[in-house]
Amino acid sequence: MKKIFSTIVLLIVLSFIGIIIIQVQWFSNLLVVRGENFLYKVDKAAIAVTEDLSKQNLSGRVMRLQRRRDMNLVPDNLSFSVVKPPSIADRFSEREIGDRLRIALSNEDLNDLRFEYAITANANEYTNMELMSKNFIQESMDTAHYRRRFIPITPESGTDLEGLMEYEHLIIIIPDFKTQVWQSITWVVIGAAIFNLIIIAAFYLAIKTILNQRKLNAIKSDFINNMTHELKTPLATISLAVDAMRNEKVQADKTKMQYFSGIIKEENKRMNKHVETILQAGLMDRQDIRMNMQPLQAHVLLHKAMDNFNLQIQEKGAEVKLLLNAQNDVILADETHVGNLFSNLIDNAIKYSKENEALQLKITTHGTSKVLVVQFEDNGIGMNKENVKRIFEKFYRAPTGNIHNVKGFGLGMSYVKTIIDAHKGRVKVESTLGKGSTFTLEIPLAKVND
Repeated sequence: MKKIFSTIVLLIVLSFIGIIIIQVQWFSNLLVVRGENFLYKVDKAAIAVTEDLSKQNLSGRVMRLQRRRDMNLVPDNLSFSVVKPPSIADRFSEREIGDRLRIALSNEDLNDLRFEYAITANANEYTNMELMSKNFIQESMDTAHYRRRFIPITPESGTDLEGLMEYEHLIIIIPDFKTQVWQSITWVVIGAAIFNLIIIAAFYLAIKTILNQRKLNAIKSDFINNMTHELKTPLATISLAVDAMRNEKVQADKTKMQYFSGIIKEENKRMNKHVETILQAGLMDRQDIRMNMQPLQAHVLLHKAMDNFNLQIQEKGAEVKLLLNAQNDVILADETHVGNLFSNLIDNAIKYSKENEALQLKITTHGTSKVLVVQFEDNGIGMNKENVKRIFEKFYRAPTGNIHNVKGFGLGMSYVKTIIDAHKGRVKVESTLGKGSTFTLEIPLAKVND
């Protein structure tokens, strides 16, 4: 089982590492493709804008051949003149060009793209700008992180000015290019991260389930061993008593017959109690415990519970102090279950007392306006933090060395938690290994009718 678990964990880890490596490679390729797509769309938008500017601005014309009045076949005076059209800066403002670029980029699904632009009359004089956006110079300094697009503003094909003059150029700078590309795939990254977290959660739950299953198997094995031991002891005692009663001398002695029949009866009660405990555990699993709620005096229930342990307390040489200080001890509770709850806590203190030191058990009560607080404090062997966390788990028993040196099925504290929850109360434990434990119960008080 241990090897299988290790193999499963190794396969899960390798699978997750493989997924991460593939995703990193995929994101790297996606970044390159998205960057190229960005530049393609920017070029497309820029060309659309320059064509529009060219149509509206380059309206100059070439003056045609001039003739003399003498109508000579070959003119004596030929003259040509070019009317220079106004520049882009003469016809358009920085805001107008910026708006045209934003609209064109929006048409290419680049609504949030940050960019700067400029118009230059000389492609070889990058610093001689006719018109530029506010932050163009500042952003053009960061050559390591921006991308630049250089688009000529050419006359429309077939016009008089085609090829006769130097073209103006539109320069577009995209600052922090990689950052903007990453921002464009933000939701893809977030989606991948979410799915990775889901996978990690699934792996975690799978491993946790396997560990819990291993723990449950160990607890069940412990439970079966304890149950076998607890049932085997009374059966062996009954068998010996029956064999003794078959003896003729014993049959002739009425006192001995009563003695052995009494043993059989007590051991039978003991077996019935074990069976009842196991059945009670089944009821707790199904949440099928029925409560007969009624106003009860908790101090009376505590005294009754203590009376049931008088013999064991005397045998242990224990000292028990009852400090019942609560002014109001009337709780709304089920008499049987709350009595069993108190008995389980007293029995727990006796079971886990020190062998070389007399048990000192102090039971105190005090109250608030809403709850009765009952504390069971002992000087027993105590528990470490791990045991305190698991004390209310079903079938869990705090280890004491030999698995059978403390009798029981590990259901007592689970029963306490189930009953206190059914009464809408609370239970908490404080314990120090080697010094003892304190169990604190908070049970709602019965409401007094005015």
